[in-house]
Amino acid sequence: EAQAPEFQPVPSDASPGGSETILLVDDEELILKVAAPLLETLGYRVLLASSGEEALSVLAENAGEVDLVLLDLVMPGLSGTATFDRMQALEDPPKVLLSSGYSPEGAAADLLERGCQGFLQKPYRLAQISSKIRSVLDAAP
Repeated sequence: EAQAPEFQPVPSDASPGGSETILLVDDEELILKVAAPLLETLGYRVLLASSGEEALSVLAENAGEVDLVLLDLVMPGLSGTATFDRMQALEDPPKVLLSSGYSPEGAAADLLERGCQGFLQKPYRLAQISSKIRSVLDAAP
């Protein structure tokens, strides 16, 4: 007699993680508080910056150690676009993944054409953020 198929729960480690260092840049404290533990759960070392200016100083302090910058596009002060441009001028520019609650038109599309590695729509979902980060980190330079 046919048995009903058993459904196995998907293990929580199904989301690909890693041990690289990610700089999370966002002016919204809530995003930093929610996304940082999420990334740490996946195994990443997470550095935080709440502005473009702070992101650039964190990069300078951790020169050569940051594998990926998760960069908010819309921030007061130094915008995501201006921050991206300054990062690209560094001797060893990090890979950059843009994030925004807005659609990837306009400024984001412009940055994607100028070498930004990808775009993440907010709010983040664990599976989406983990696979997008892995695809950027694993892509050939």
